[in-house]
Amino acid sequence: MQDTTPQRRLATRLLATLFGSAALAAVAAGPAAAQGTVEMYCGVDEAWCRAMANTYQQETGVKVDMIRMSAGETYARIRAEKDNPRGDIWWGGTGDPHLQAADEDLTESYTSPLLPKLRDWAQHQAAISHNRTVGIYLGALGFGYNTEDMTRRKLTPPACWADLIKPEFKGDVQMADPNSSGTAWTMLATIVQLMGEDNAFAYFRKLNGNINEYTKAGAAPALATGQGETLIGIAFQHDIIQVARTKKPVQVVSPCEGTGYEIGSMSLIKGAHHMDEAKKFYEWALTPQAQTLAAQNGSFQIPSNPATPVPPEAPDLSKVKLIAYDFATYGAAATRTRLLARWASDVKNAPK
Repeated sequence: MQDTTPQRRLATRLLATLFGSAALAAVAAGPAAAQGTVEMYCGVDEAWCRAMANTYQQETGVKVDMIRMSAGETYARIRAEKDNPRGDIWWGGTGDPHLQAADEDLTESYTSPLLPKLRDWAQHQAAISHNRTVGIYLGALGFGYNTEDMTRRKLTPPACWADLIKPEFKGDVQMADPNSSGTAWTMLATIVQLMGEDNAFAYFRKLNGNINEYTKAGAAPALATGQGETLIGIAFQHDIIQVARTKKPVQVVSPCEGTGYEIGSMSLIKGAHHMDEAKKFYEWALTPQAQTLAAQNGSFQIPSNPATPVPPEAPDLSKVKLIAYDFATYGAAATRTRLLARWASDVKNAPK
């Protein structure tokens, strides 16, 4: 029989209030107190991003919330969130924006026990950033062209950066926007280093007349070239190789003048809410087991851990004329701000 005495009813109401308050407090404190979670901003191909997140989650039981963005977008987001970081770790994407974030004190200094075992260029990336980022792969810049369209139009295939501004390629070249894309920033920095700043911007003004679209993501021009949406696409060579492996009529080119390269990097976001879990992911990401996921998911960069097999599909760097890329200068936030402002005024917004 139900007890309806006033004392029992009062006790029931008090218990309900107490339990309700505790539940509300637990919900409110949930995100800050959550355990076994890492928020990852990922800057490589979507398939590789998901493989990293899913494999780590399966192996450790730690939940990985992954957001895929290009390097420039990630850098902008971390800057916007600096007073209340949402992400814990920034994994992948071209290294210059990682260096620029380090320059602005947006990332955390951390030295992995695995650092001395990595390739020299990966260690150098850590050294010039005061251990706020580390190299995880290397990729050479280049361009590709659609072989079927080039043959059909009876054009001479481009072999050099200088060829891309020829009048016969008007409206036939595609590249990403360096404001959002780390690939395109590498292109901008490469041409400046090859030609000198004023000559480089004269080149970009001419190239602008041949550009059909500035894409948001750096790999998009490689995909568009394979699909016949553009004749020529500027991208990292491994992205063009990835498209060619899907039976698309694409030829990769290492420009005759020489070319720049990226050191894809990884950084811990300063003020991360799940820093301990982020550091565990960071350590795992430097292992050969984690780095083999690249080739397994169609990405063919040079891995930073020398114990990781280099994919046979990766560009043969002995046949690529790499420039002495100045990562310290072009990884500085002030350099980025100045060159992007000039590119916007002199190139993108200039009349064609």
